[in-house]
Amino acid sequence: MYIYGKQIFNYLLERHRDRIERVLLAKEIDPKLFKRLKALGIPIERIDNRKAQALARGGNHQGFIVEIDPPPLAEIDELKEGEFLVILHQVTDTGNIGSIVRSGYALGADGIVVTGLSSLNMEGIIRTSSGAALDMPISLVSNLYDLIKELRDRGFRLYAATTKGRDVREFRFQGKRALLLGSEGEGLPQRAIRGCDHEIGIVMRREFDSLNVSAAAAIFIDRMRDE
Repeated sequence: MYIYGKQIFNYLLERHRDRIERVLLAKEIDPKLFKRLKALGIPIERIDNRKAQALARGGNHQGFIVEIDPPPLAEIDELKEGEFLVILHQVTDTGNIGSIVRSGYALGADGIVVTGLSSLNMEGIIRTSSGAALDMPISLVSNLYDLIKELRDRGFRLYAATTKGRDVREFRFQGKRALLLGSEGEGLPQRAIRGCDHEIGIVMRREFDSLNVSAAAAIFIDRMRDE
């Protein structure tokens, strides 16, 4: 798996050196940094910008391409041991998933569960989460309704994010809880909403349809974390 960009490179170097298999450089770097990489025994390869662009698929690589050992997805049973989960149903945009992973990790969620998809673009999620996906457990579950039942059986209270939900600021969140978010286009299915304990929403100060799902997720996660 190839990850690109200076910020993610620095994150990997500081926190996940063991995952780095090779560093490909398309520009000159600080001699001290080069010396550090050599001292750590990390293989370094010089490449031209054409190859870098190909590996980054046209993205802004900033001269840094890192080949890493891909992290495995977490088992859902592992995540059920946590206190606070974020469930994303049919959220397909990799950038949104990455942003939610980043917010979830920074604000204290214990795991992200993605449902309704057959696979995840982990390369893109790691990049758009600025590396947080390497530290935040992420699970892929096919059936949302089975998951809802399993979480209820494990003592979770379930909160569906909807446009008509009660103001999230009116709640006090404790114990095992899960936030359910749907795609921007479709939202959550009614069957899933009915399976939750509460509908929660964000009250707008100005008239507007809704927030981007990643922006909404950050607000909900902040409100729902331990006080």
